[in-house]
Amino acid sequence: MTKLTVKRLHGKVRQEITRRVTEHEYGMGERLPSVCKLANSFGVSVITVARALRDLRSTGVVDCVPGLGSFVRQRRRFVFDLDVLLRTSETPSQHFFERQIKIISVTREKLSSFDFSEFDAPIETMCCVRSLISIDAMPIMFDTVYLSLCLGDNIVSELNGRSIGEFLRDREISFDNVRLFIDARTASNDAKAAFAIPEAFPTLRRVYQLITEHPLDSVFGISESPFDRLAWRVDGVPQI
Repeated sequence: MTKLTVKRLHGKVRQEITRRVTEHEYGMGERLPSVCKLANSFGVSVITVARALRDLRSTGVVDCVPGLGSFVRQRRRFVFDLDVLLRTSETPSQHFFERQIKIISVTREKLSSFDFSEFDAPIETMCCVRSLISIDAMPIMFDTVYLSLCLGDNIVSELNGRSIGEFLRDREISFDNVRLFIDARTASNDAKAAFAIPEAFPTLRRVYQLITEHPLDSVFGISESPFDRLAWRVDGVPQI
């Protein structure tokens, strides 16, 4: 069998599985038939089906769970204001969804000069808190926040289950300005692990700085979300 024939076969398998997902023959979250069953159904080799599933995983159509099989990826997408979780005041959107914020790790690190190249980032070591944010039990955002060590040793307990905006509000720390940098990047290692997404999967990234009255209290952070789970909304575009 020539390479061209193999390429065409796995392309046809990929297209047919995509069609079945699009037309809801395979429901959201449903486990697909095994690779062997799909191979028999399509009259192709197991390797051809595996290649098709690999492509579908990279494009966000299916999720592959080792030992369990392939599942139709949940394609629910949320749309939030660009400064969500950064505000110090509650918003109505907080009452529409069940929100969970789980701390993954706490370390002491310096900010990456590459990630924060658009900001006046400090060179000092900071407290780095990584959290996974879920809405209605679906992980949608991996947030890495950097805070000054001057804020004390209770940062972790105060942040657990709460947004950075709520943390600052309870600390009575106000910020005068927010700097945001939005871009699309392939998922970081942390995001790949948190969302179980493959290598080179695209994410929507929000790099931010909350500028406070006291420079030492300024907060820096990076939020990553799979491109098919979250979109940002901007209201009040100024007239030109």
